[in-house]
Amino acid sequence: MKRVELELVSGLRVEFTDRERALGQVGEWAERGTRFPVVIFGPEGCGKSAFLRQVSAMLKELGFDVFYLHPLEWEFRAEVAVPDIRREFVQFVERALGENALGRVAWVALDFVRKLQKARRGRIAVVADDVFQAIGLDAVAAYVKALLNLIEYPASRYERMVVLVATSEGVSRREVGRHLWAEVAPMWNMSKEGFQQLYDKIPSPKPPFDEAWRLTGGNPRMLSRLYEALWNVEGVVSRLVDEKRFSAGFVARWRRWLEAAVEDPDALWSPDAPEELIDELEERNLIIYHMYRREEWAWIDQPPPEKDPEIGVGRRVAWHTPLHREALRRALQEM
Repeated sequence: MKRVELELVSGLRVEFTDRERALGQVGEWAERGTRFPVVIFGPEGCGKSAFLRQVSAMLKELGFDVFYLHPLEWEFRAEVAVPDIRREFVQFVERALGENALGRVAWVALDFVRKLQKARRGRIAVVADDVFQAIGLDAVAAYVKALLNLIEYPASRYERMVVLVATSEGVSRREVGRHLWAEVAPMWNMSKEGFQQLYDKIPSPKPPFDEAWRLTGGNPRMLSRLYEALWNVEGVVSRLVDEKRFSAGFVARWRRWLEAAVEDPDALWSPDAPEELIDELEERNLIIYHMYRREEWAWIDQPPPEKDPEIGVGRRVAWHTPLHREALRRALQEM
């Protein structure tokens, strides 16, 4: 299988690395199709987008017609065997992007899937990355139901379908989970072994691997941010404090719970933990709440450790990365 090339940092392109078990899972779906849309959630920067790009290329190699949707990157592709549908899709996307109508493209793409179902009986894949942010939270459930309808009520018979959607938002995950219209599956940061493969591709000078692991917890985006910041950890943490909007009011209101969560994220699993705070932390992409059991069948790729205080992973709650936790620790100290 060909590995796609990805830009890890400006000027440094690397081949897709690791995730062997996850690619094996995709191979199984390619053999039988997905009975429901598979909605993948996980920490921001854990590699979901890279994974979906590799999956798109993999399914094309396996003979699938692939619709790839990534609204936040203004990238929409119809790699299909019917030239008229491919040409019409490209023309529509060009017009819609000229009007900045990203959400409309995400919806109308499903109409093109139905056109393809009518045109030929084959293998079809829909691979959608961060599409929920483009259509809005109020439309998430309806969009997932529309994807399910492509599988259950096709315009014509097809050989098989694979539908994969990725999101990093805890709010989106809850909205999807309210209904039985999708399989919701978590993906974690890279395993220590896989992360070392990526780390080895970063040019020197760089800190020892164990330090890079302790700072990132295996998160590729945080590795790239540290590299681009010339390994200025303090600078990266300070920027995260600003990005995550740790205001004095927020810190003052929730200080007791935040201090406890910095030491042990499972403090937020307490029945006394304020739901409003948990919602805020999820909305800001700081924690994963209600971590799945660590059985491999429940996860895309390898599950995280059962508990790892060094990188901020609890049994039921986890920080997206150690640097996210450090940003909150910094805010608590300064405010």
